[in-house]
Amino acid sequence: MSGPLPGADAVIRTVLGDVPPGRLGRTDYHEHLFQATPLLSGDELDDEERSAAEAGLLRASGIDAMIDATPCALGRDPAAVARISHRTGLRVVMTTGAHRLDHYGPDHWITRLSPDDLAALFTRDLLHGVPARDRPPGRAGETPAAGPDGEPVRAGVLKAGIGYWSIGAFERRVIEAVGEAHRRTGAPVMVHLEHGSASFEVLALLRENGVAAGRVALAHIDRNPDPGLHAELAAAGAYLGYDGVARHRGHPDSVLLDCLCEVAARGGASRLLLGGDVARRTRYVAYGGMPGLGYLGERFLPRLRERAGEALERAILVDNPARLLARRAVPNPARPTG
Repeated sequence: MSGPLPGADAVIRTVLGDVPPGRLGRTDYHEHLFQATPLLSGDELDDEERSAAEAGLLRASGIDAMIDATPCALGRDPAAVARISHRTGLRVVMTTGAHRLDHYGPDHWITRLSPDDLAALFTRDLLHGVPARDRPPGRAGETPAAGPDGEPVRAGVLKAGIGYWSIGAFERRVIEAVGEAHRRTGAPVMVHLEHGSASFEVLALLRENGVAAGRVALAHIDRNPDPGLHAELAAAGAYLGYDGVARHRGHPDSVLLDCLCEVAARGGASRLLLGGDVARRTRYVAYGGMPGLGYLGERFLPRLRERAGEALERAILVDNPARLLARRAVPNPARPTG
C-alpha cells in the first residue's frame, strides 16, 4: 500500500540530530510550536512552557513526531523547539524557507532578498543551523542556536507559500531559492496552498527549479476536498497534506475522511499525509483555547482506523512521512568565515 521505504543510507534531520527513517514513528506532518505573523495578530505562539505543554498533549495522543512548519522570520525559536523535543520525547523536524508575501508585508527585510540570498539563507539553516533569531544575512547573531546537547539545531524541510490562485514576484523568488537549496541538500519541500488552489501550477514551477513532485508536500490540499483532483496529484507523485481537521466552519471532519478514503481507493494511499495545522493560541489547550494538538490523535484517527483500517493508518502516519522526509546523509560543513 505504501510503496518502497528509504534506503539504509537515508536520514531524517530532526532538531536533535539525524535519525534513520524507521525511527521517526507516527508523524503529524504540519503543526507549529512557535509562530508570529501580522495575519494572526493576537494569536501568537510565543511561550515555551505553554508550547511544551501542548507538544506533550500531542505526544500523549499517540504521535511520535511532527514537522514544525514555521519558516524564516515568523517567530521561530530553534533552541526552544529542541528543548521541547528533548523534554517531551516528541521528534521535531524544523522548517526553513519563506511564506507568502502577506505574512511579512512589502517592507520586511526578507522580501527584499534576491533568490541567491534566499537560497544561501535556507541552505545555512539546513546544513549549519538555524540562528536564535532570524536576521538579514550578514548581520550579527547568525551563530546557530544550540540544542540541549550543544549541537546546532538544523532544519530538515524547505517551505514556500503562494496566494489564492496567485504566485507573485516574491513567491517566485522563494520558489527559485527553495529549488536551489533543495539541489544543494536534498531536503524535501512543503508548499502552502491558499485554499488548496494552484496545485499543478506550483508543481510545474518547482519542477522548472529542479524539484520533482515526489519531493513535494502540498499543504492544505484538503481545503479543496476534491478526490478526483487529489488522485491526479498523487499519480503525478506529489504528497497530499490533509491538515484541516476540526476546522468545522469550512466543512465537517467527515468530508475530509470521505475524500481521504476515496483518494486511497483510487491509488493514492502512498501519498497521503495528516496534520492539524492548529497554529493559533486560541486553538491550543495550553494557551487556554481548543481543540488543541491532541485532537488529531484522540478524535480523528480513531474514525480513520475504524473506516479504513490499520494498514492505511500506518501508511499515512508512518511510512509516507518517513519517505517524504528522508534524504541521503549530507555532511555538515563548518560554517564559512570571512
